[in-house]
Amino acid sequence: MKRICFKETFYSITILLFWCQFSIAQQNQNRTSDSLIAASQTGAMPLTFSVNPTFGKFKVSDFKNENEYSIRGGLPNFFSKAKSGKPVTIAYLGGSITRADESYRLQCAAYLQSLFPAIAIKSVNAGVSGTGTDLGACRLQEQVLKYHPDLVFVEFAVNGGPNEAMEGIIRQIIKHNPQTDICLIYTIYKAQTHFYSSGKYPPNIESLEKLAVHYNLPSIHLGMETSFLEKEGKLVFAASNPVSGKIIFSKDGVHPTQEGGNLYAASIVRAFNKMKEETAEVTNHVLPKPLLKGNWENANWYPLNANVSFSKGWKEGRTDGVENFKQFNPWFSTLMQAENVGEYLSFSFVGNAFGIFDIGGPEVGQLEVEIDGKKVRLLPTNNARITKAVITDSSETAVLNRFNVNCNNRYRGQFDMIEVESGVHHVKLIVSDKKADKMAILGRNTEDITLNPTKYNQSKIYLGRLLIRGELERTKGE
Repeated sequence: MKRICFKETFYSITILLFWCQFSIAQQNQNRTSDSLIAASQTGAMPLTFSVNPTFGKFKVSDFKNENEYSIRGGLPNFFSKAKSGKPVTIAYLGGSITRADESYRLQCAAYLQSLFPAIAIKSVNAGVSGTGTDLGACRLQEQVLKYHPDLVFVEFAVNGGPNEAMEGIIRQIIKHNPQTDICLIYTIYKAQTHFYSSGKYPPNIESLEKLAVHYNLPSIHLGMETSFLEKEGKLVFAASNPVSGKIIFSKDGVHPTQEGGNLYAASIVRAFNKMKEETAEVTNHVLPKPLLKGNWENANWYPLNANVSFSKGWKEGRTDGVENFKQFNPWFSTLMQAENVGEYLSFSFVGNAFGIFDIGGPEVGQLEVEIDGKKVRLLPTNNARITKAVITDSSETAVLNRFNVNCNNRYRGQFDMIEVESGVHHVKLIVSDKKADKMAILGRNTEDITLNPTKYNQSKIYLGRLLIRGELERTKGE
């Protein structure tokens, strides 16, 4: 019988415990990042913005790593048009890192204007905090493509979302105009720096790279230099206070400071300095067969117009000039509002998923869901914002709770989607008499609800858009 060596056993247990602790720490870091991303969801920024030249005054280091960017097909149409002196439009599509003024967007815009000082550049800020590729694929037409961009930066590596939705974004852009150039940019959060500094890519970015290769798109790893600076002890990725002699990349481990945004933008500058040297001949981007089954190229969002039926208790209200809602005016000028239990809306669509983009706040309630005249259960998927509808014989009606921990005495844009079998469907959403346990949802943050219980003890709904993977029927729901 083989003798058991105490030292070997002790060593094995120690290693096992270390990896368990590392795994738990990384999971906690990921959860922390997820909560920070969700909490960042607030209001809308104006969709177009002007270049601020002062943001162009940042240092671009001589950092060199052959894996920092991949040119592939490059940006031939953008450079050809810009070099000819014609006006160009550049759109930035992403989450809170794109939305923010300091995180890379203004620095990048200032650099591009300095690269072509004689031409007019129109810039579009399609950054929506706390959202990923799923909502991105739905809002792309209204917030990006209607401006007919010559170049679209796509940033969703931190906020995530289905890769099928990312492919849908790419395919929608190419279908809208095959001469629109696309550049994928990859941001990171704290737990991912060790991948780059050890010569690897974060796994989620590796999966996005497969799409970049399939569609021959350039991609830039914005977090690579940052990761190496951290490894060298020259940078602190997350700190709430200054650290002598070191760059503070972020305060929370997710959202860059202006110093962090400068590093992100510098990676774009290095890639563009290389790409501008390439021969810039106008070309049409090809649309190959989809890489992923069920991609979201048919995703869209719809205004609440005549194709949606509302019961009499719903009211249309403007967002501009209204204290709680004026911050959302760049997304939608009006909201459909209901405050009484039993009020409903209905619509029909052809496709495989539907959802709502609405405003959450202290007083919001829940919506009961009926599909094709039947009650359904809503089963979770691997995406927290997407559920799957299953017809049920139960008398219990599925509800979409519009209140969450981030609605504590604040108003925020939010969305949910429900997947169904492909086909024609009729949907009815009803203001429910069931009330969520808001005190339990808020956990420790109960000061405002304790002081103002009446404000929270309501069932109001504020709808902005319908989300459809498919097409909204052109007739009224009822």
